[in-house]
Order: sequence, then C-alpha cells, then structure tokens
Amino acid sequence: MDTQIFFDDAEDLLDIRRDEVFKAVFTRETAASRTALSRLISAVIGRDVEVVTLNANEPAAQSALDRQLRFDIRCKTRGGEPVNVEMSLHPKPFEPVRLEFHAARLFAGQDIKGAGRNYGHLKPAYQIAILAKERFFGGGSFLHSFEYYDPIRAAPLGGRSRIFTLELSKLKDIAKKNPDEMTRPEMWSVFFEHLTNPPMRSKINAILKREEGIAMAGEVLMSISRDEVERAIFESREKNELDIQSEISYAAEQGEKRGEERGLKKGRREGKQEGIQQEREKMLNLIAKGFTLEDIRRELASR
Repeated sequence: MDTQIFFDDAEDLLDIRRDEVFKAVFTRETAASRTALSRLISAVIGRDVEVVTLNANEPAAQSALDRQLRFDIRCKTRGGEPVNVEMSLHPKPFEPVRLEFHAARLFAGQDIKGAGRNYGHLKPAYQIAILAKERFFGGGSFLHSFEYYDPIRAAPLGGRSRIFTLELSKLKDIAKKNPDEMTRPEMWSVFFEHLTNPPMRSKINAILKREEGIAMAGEVLMSISRDEVERAIFESREKNELDIQSEISYAAEQGEKRGEERGLKKGRREGKQEGIQQEREKMLNLIAKGFTLEDIRRELASR
C-alpha cells in the first residue's frame, strides 16, 4: 500500500459524520478523494467500481435555510451506474421513505430516449445512506440492502434499484473486533463512528494500514482539519446550525407558554400544541426569507 498515514492521540480531527465535512472529504478534485469515494461505494455495494464523474450537488448558500439543507454526493461509475451517497448525523423519523423516494428519482433520472434505446439499457442505481444516529431497522445488523421484493412468495423483482443503509449506532460489538477480522463495510463504519474517539485511535490506525481507501479518506480529512481557513469555515457552519437550533427551541418554548395561556379558554392541550406549531412556523418562515439570527432575536423580543 502506497498511502501511509497515522493519527496520533493529539490529532484534532473534524467529525467526518458531519454532512459538510463528509462531502468535503469525498468530493475533492484529487486522486486521494476520488479513490476513497470509489472504495467506499465498492465496499458497500459488494463489488469494485470506479467513480469517473461527480456532482457535489451543493449550490452556494444564499440564506440560513440553505445552510440547513442536506446535499448528497451524486456520481457515476465507469460503467455509467448512478450512485447517490449521503451522511446523516441526525436522520429524521421519515428517513426510510425519504430514501425510497430519492432512490426512485435516481433510477428514473437516467436517459434512455432515442432510437435503439429501451428499458433494458437502464443501469443499476445505488442509493447509499450512512445513518450516524438513531435506529430504523430491527435486529443487530448495521448494514441493510433493499430492493423490490415479494415477501409472501420470497420472490425478488430482479430490478436494478438498490438502497443500502449503514446504521453506525449498531457497531458496539463490531468495534471490538480486530481489524483483520472486519469486513470492508465494517472497517468503513468503525472509521466513521470512532475517528474522533481518542480511546479508539490505535484501532483506527490499524484500519488505515489495512484498507487503502480509508487511509486516503483519512489523508484528505487530516489536510482539511489542519487548514485553519477551512476549519474556521466548518466551525462557523456548526455554530450557525446550533444557533438556529437554539432559536427554534426557544421559540417553541415561548409558543408553549402562550399556548398554555390561551389554553385556559380553549383547553390546555389544544392551546399548547397550537402555540408551539405557530411559533415554529414563524421561525421557519423567517429563516426561509434569509433573516439573520439578530433579525430573528429582535423579532422575538418585540412580541
């Protein structure tokens, strides 16, 4: 292996489970970044592929709301297969159906128009979601592969649309393994989940030695983490997210109080829920219009 990298205990690394850091690592126009993405996809889908085209799919942020949106890594393999990869630190309860929706769009987005073209020319499409928090599927398996399937007759449709999920919250026993005993998806998942966990640093280094694609991802992450300008940008984004989250939470608390007051006349439960919903909607409308945090604070203080 040509790539040799080692993280000492004092290395202050950015959390790769954060969406913007994840995208920065895997969408650089460098050989290390492109190879790391190819190896990650290969490990998840179970066969070797090479990414040749990539669209980070992230427009410039024009408002606070834009910075809250989650943009995916959309790419194509050398064989023309569309792939969408995303990291979600805090996936929402509707995550499974959201994945089904976007997998359908990814598959249907292929162009088969023109003479001599038909449905047989559609390539397999892969939707890959790395879910850092929460659990969505029963059992202890952290890796799931979904496709259209008849559960009563145990018959697959044989289609070409696939959804893969990695639930990082299910790695407790896997993380105890020796890296030599881990599968490729297990190594990638332990890398994502425990990279910034100091007690696990020696195991992470052992994984870096065993899997070149992970070593390349680590190399890119180390470069980003050590760059003062880039680090400041990521930390600023994180602060902005926390500030907005705090403001929304505060607005919900205020709505709860107003709801309780109105609830004296129309029922406490109904009034409380109505107040919370109204305040949340007002906050989201302000954010969508591009209001700054100072604008929002002034608006709240004037009520």
